[in-house]
Amino acid sequence: MELQEAKQHFIQSWGVFGSSWGINRTMAQIHALLLIAPKPLNADDIMEALQISRGNTNMNVRDLMNWNIVDKVLIPGDRKEYFVAEKDIWKVAMRIMKERKKRELDPIIQTMEQIKNIEGDKKDAETKAFIDMANQIQKFAKQADSALAGLIKADENWFTGTLLKMFK
Repeated sequence: MELQEAKQHFIQSWGVFGSSWGINRTMAQIHALLLIAPKPLNADDIMEALQISRGNTNMNVRDLMNWNIVDKVLIPGDRKEYFVAEKDIWKVAMRIMKERKKRELDPIIQTMEQIKNIEGDKKDAETKAFIDMANQIQKFAKQADSALAGLIKADENWFTGTLLKMFK
């Protein structure tokens, strides 16, 4: 497989993977392009490489920056904004997990807290079924939250430990 063909295949495949993360295909394709780019790219570069509009490019780059997996960089003497992706895949995965936790898991936990103390006859079959399901969802969400927190904490401890070793 030639390099250009391999790059195109990677970009297209990453776009498909993106939907598993909860992001749109174009956003993931832009991320893939920036991941494999040896130097920062500007919006025109991205538009040309992916054959997408300026609005689509700008909106998706902004979203990638909100996910904290793409950064804007300025090149001295050039008025254009350039973009780079975080290249450390472990950091990318951690940032995606943190963002998904914030966007998806935290609201579920909050909702379950709000609805767990319903009024009514707790012996009524419908009320009991609702409470049981809400409790199961809350338990699952809290376990998932705890597991993610453990992963994130392990990553932070690893990073801190690595830094400390470097300066000894």
